Amino acid sequence: MTPPPAAAPTEKELVLKVIPMPADTNGNGDIFGGWVMAQVDLAGSVLPARIIRGRMATVAVKEFVFKQPVRVGDILSFYSSVTRIGRTSITVDVEVYAESFGNQGRFVKVTEALVTYVAIDDEGKPREITR
Repeated sequence: MTPPPAAAPTEKELVLKVIPMPADTNGNGDIFGGWVMAQVDLAGSVLPARIIRGRMATVAVKEFVFKQPVRVGDILSFYSSVTRIGRTSITVDVEVYAESFGNQGRFVKVTEALVTYVAIDDEGKPREITR
């Protein structure tokens, strides 16, 4: 059963839009979950990059639950917000919504994840975030 359409979040920033292609599918013809996870990692890094202003690394992802399959040609919108800024790390909440290409404006939530990034120096060691 398809869930009712949702509104795009207004309290988060749109940081990425992408259309998955046939090369991104799994054996069932749906978009491979690992591909979506990689896009979440990219989208999640946008806001921390403004604060860290240098190298960073993904250090943790808290729970991916895929609520709906993603299909070839869907428009995926990635919204994020910073939930925590620590001494060396930043945690971001990323929500992913899909729109059918032929039915734009009707969003269905696909997944959500908390992603933590750590600021690193040139040697790859954690460094303090200066603001």
